[in-house]
This record gives sequence, C-alpha cells and structure tokens, in this order.
Amino acid sequence: MRGVFVDANGSLADIFERQRKSGDPAVRVNRNADIKSDDMPALLDGAEIVVIDHTALPTDIAKRCNGLKHVVFLGTGARSYMNPEELTELGITVHLIKGYGDTAVAECAIALMWAAARGIAKMDREMRAGNWLREDAMQLTGKTLGLIGFGGIAAEVARIALGSGMKVIAWNRSLRQFSGVEFVSLDRLLAQSNIVSLHLLLNDETRGFLSHAHINAMKPGVILVNTARGAVVDEAAMIEALKSGHIRHAGLDVFNIEPLPSDHPLTQIPNVTLSAHSAFRTPEASENLIHAAWEHSRRIANG
Repeated sequence: MRGVFVDANGSLADIFERQRKSGDPAVRVNRNADIKSDDMPALLDGAEIVVIDHTALPTDIAKRCNGLKHVVFLGTGARSYMNPEELTELGITVHLIKGYGDTAVAECAIALMWAAARGIAKMDREMRAGNWLREDAMQLTGKTLGLIGFGGIAAEVARIALGSGMKVIAWNRSLRQFSGVEFVSLDRLLAQSNIVSLHLLLNDETRGFLSHAHINAMKPGVILVNTARGAVVDEAAMIEALKSGHIRHAGLDVFNIEPLPSDHPLTQIPNVTLSAHSAFRTPEASENLIHAAWEHSRRIANG
C-alpha cells in the first residue's frame, strides 16, 4: 500500500522521515507545502493514502485521485478543507488526529488573552512608531473566564487559568466535569464572563455559532479569544462589536479567509491581536502530530 504526504513543510517532513520505521507503508514525502488542489491527482499517482496538512481536497478533485481510499488529515478541522461525508460516498475514509496539540493551543489562547488584557500588541506598534502609549489594562486575577466548548484544549486552558487565580465557567453541548470549573448555561456564560474563549469544532451545527445575538448578549467590555475556527463566529457582528467597544479586544488565531489579506477589516482595527493560525505550532505538538499520522498509516496498511 502506497501513500503520499502531499504538502509537507520542512520541519514536518524532517519529523516524518525521522519517525519512519522498518516495515512501514511506503509513504512518499512531497517537500512542497504550497501545492494547489489541482496538483493532487498527479502527486498521488494512484496512491491509496494521502497525508494532508492544509491543502484543500474538494470532492471533484478527489474523484480524479484514482485509487485513493484514505485521507489522514493532520488535525481535527478537516471540514475546513474537504467534505468528509461526500468523500465517504466515494469510498474515501477521512482520519482525524485529536489531542496532539492541546497544551500548545491552550498556551496560545492564554497568551492571546493576556496580550488582549494588557494591550501588548497595540503598545508595541505605537512605540515602534515613536508614541509612548500608556493605557489602563484589565487585571485578570479574579476575573471570570468563560469557555465555550470543553474538550482537551479547553481543559488545558482551564488548568492554566485556575492556577492564575481566575474563575472558570464553561458551557458544553454534552455533560462534562472538571475540578474547579462550573458548567453553566450559555446565556449565563455570555452574561457573566469577562473573557470568552472559543473551543468548538467546526461543523454544520457550530458554523456561525457566536451569532450577532450571542455577541450582543456578552458582557460589555468582554475580551474574545478564538483559537478554534474562524467560521464559528459571525465575523461581521464581531467587527461591529469591536468598533463599538462592546468587545474590548479580540485575540484571534483563526479566520474565515486564510492567509488573512493585508487589507482585511480585522487588520485595520486597533483592538485586535492577530496570530497566523499558529497556535498548534510547537516542536512538541509536531512530534505528537506526525506520530499519530504514522500510526494511522500503519493501521490502514495492516488492514
């Protein structure tokens, strides 16, 4: 059984080759992270397994990938790049990787939260322009952090926040328990949280979940952090709330359009801190990610 890692950047390619073992399926590494979807059929050349980091696999392209039976997607957000149900109808199974970067993403969410509360990015920009900017910050000790969605990443965020003296409340669609965290209704979370951090998987039910109405129900002056997916938020409503000050500051690692265009409205608003969908990018998380990709590939090859 053959496979191709179609869009490996340099560091992931090196880790992938280093973790290769004797007897592993023959997975070729394409060391070009900037391929186009149209390149996929030729790159696969009849391979049964494709390992994908970030390249879209539209259903019409998948139909042209003769022999393809398995997609190993490096993460949980495959739905942003392909339609798993349509691929299943073609006989192609999509395999996700969960939990590999929970700590890495949680630390990024915490960093964005603190940067937003202290205005770090704005001060940095102003000082580089020769302006000595000093504004009152939000002290986070004793403040209420609301977590929307509660999986492995949110649990890590809760652990760090509780250790820093914050009160943590959470809402999840199914019942959860976590020491020190109070699970509440969504309405209560929105009304009481000084900081709201999003931790929802993107699917048909969660697309646009943080709607205009939900944003209006948030506490005035709230900080919003999103390390989940851009599409779980009504972007236009968020921008409106940022401009009005209803949202004090947003720390965003994910966007509807990626890479984010330089002229996008979010790049023009001062009370936003932006990072380039990089929350998961640490050496530790990458090692975990590639290990899981190899385990998927070995399991597939062994039937």
